[in-house]
Amino acid sequence: MLTTKTSTKDRILDLLKKEVSLSVNDFTEQLQITHMAVRKHLATLEKDGLILSVERKQPMGRPLQLYSLTQKGEKVFPKNYEGITLEFLKDIEEIHGEDSIHLLFKKREDRLTTEYSTRLKTKSLPERLNEIVQIQNEKGYMASASQIDEHSFELIEFNCPIYSVAQEYKMACHCETEMFKKVVGTDQVQRTTCKTDGDNHCKFVFTFKS
Repeated sequence: MLTTKTSTKDRILDLLKKEVSLSVNDFTEQLQITHMAVRKHLATLEKDGLILSVERKQPMGRPLQLYSLTQKGEKVFPKNYEGITLEFLKDIEEIHGEDSIHLLFKKREDRLTTEYSTRLKTKSLPERLNEIVQIQNEKGYMASASQIDEHSFELIEFNCPIYSVAQEYKMACHCETEMFKKVVGTDQVQRTTCKTDGDNHCKFVFTFKS
C-alpha cells in the first residue's frame, strides 16, 4: 500500500481502518512492540478522540477490550471531495432532472476509463491489477489486492474518498465496477461488499477465463 505515514500512532489508525476493531494483543503482534507501548499509544489516541474502546464478554476470563475508530478518527483518512460537491449534484438534479446526474456519472466513468487504460495498456494481468491498486491508493482508497485461486483475484478498498456522494448516488459504485471491467478486460468483476450497503469495506472479485 502506498502511504507516507510512519509513526506508531499512524500505523495503529491504519490497522483499525483495515481491521475495524482490534485488541491490545492484536496490536502487539502486528506492530511488534510491547503491551505497555501499545497501551500508551492507545491511551493517547483515545484521549485525542480518534479511537474508542468497548468491552466484549468472553466465555471465560476477563472481558476483551476492543478498539475502533471514532468519526473523528475516520476523518484522518484521505477524502478527495468537499461537501459542496454533493450540494452541486443535488442542485443539478433539481434543475435538470435525474437524467443529468446519470450523464455526469457516465462522463466520469468514461474519463476514468481513459485515465486507467492509458496506464494499464502495456501491462500483463498481474501488472494491471498492481497498477489499479497503485492508482486507487493515489486517489485515497487504501487499496490492496490478493490472488484467490488460479483465475480469481480480490481487490479491497479500505477507504472510500467519495463515500458521502456514493451514499446519495449509488450509481457512483456501479460506474466504478463497470470501469474496472473495461480497463482490466473481463466482464467477470463482482462487487461483493460495499460501504454504502453497511459493509466495512468495498471488495471486488476479478475472475479471468483460463
